[in-house]
Amino acid sequence: MTIQALIFDVDGTLAETEEIHRLAFNAAFAQVGLSWFWDRDVYRDLLRVTGGKERMRLYADQRGLSRDEIPDAEIARIHALKTVRYGEMVRGGDCPLRPGVERLIRGARARGHRLAICTTTTRVNIDELVAATLGADGPGLFEVIVAGDEVRRKKPAPDAYLRAIDALGLEAGRCLAFEDSHNGLTAALAAGLTTIVTPSFYTSHESFEGAALVLPDLSGFDLQAFALDCPIS
Repeated sequence: MTIQALIFDVDGTLAETEEIHRLAFNAAFAQVGLSWFWDRDVYRDLLRVTGGKERMRLYADQRGLSRDEIPDAEIARIHALKTVRYGEMVRGGDCPLRPGVERLIRGARARGHRLAICTTTTRVNIDELVAATLGADGPGLFEVIVAGDEVRRKKPAPDAYLRAIDALGLEAGRCLAFEDSHNGLTAALAAGLTTIVTPSFYTSHESFEGAALVLPDLSGFDLQAFALDCPIS
């Protein structure tokens, strides 16, 4: 089948956002007087779980803190502060797109491909990143955007991808997904999507069995050649 739509993950795929998220989490912890500090090794381990609030709960559990000591409402409050800080950093230019991403997005759109985003992050984070890196017209390039807070189960469950495919009104076989993590790849494959993986700083150690391609980045990726060499079926 002909590829009609490209579906992109966000964190680690469009940009190396996870380091910005980590710094924003630490800033939020300090802002509320919480003694938590996530170094890169800690954060890499927490990334086994998708979703920022979920990572905070996992970390609290690891430290033996009960829900009475740090209730869900407090986690949500801290996460909201973290989101504000993340937006400030992205708008400040701290998180450029990964190599080849903008070329692929604009080239595909110019050739009539439909574009979508499917991610576990929140909608505000998506909007901040896309506007800061692709300009005022950035959000309008994507016909469908499915954020993590819009589905019941986050990746590695396929819910977000299934919702995106349904919103596009296409068969999975006409869509090509782009991911950077094992959890994301698992979700995309479970939704029936051919998937290209570009491992990021925090996911380079993971397994990507089942990916159609594993590339260091998208700088040399040729969508038309890929469609001819590896037709989606």
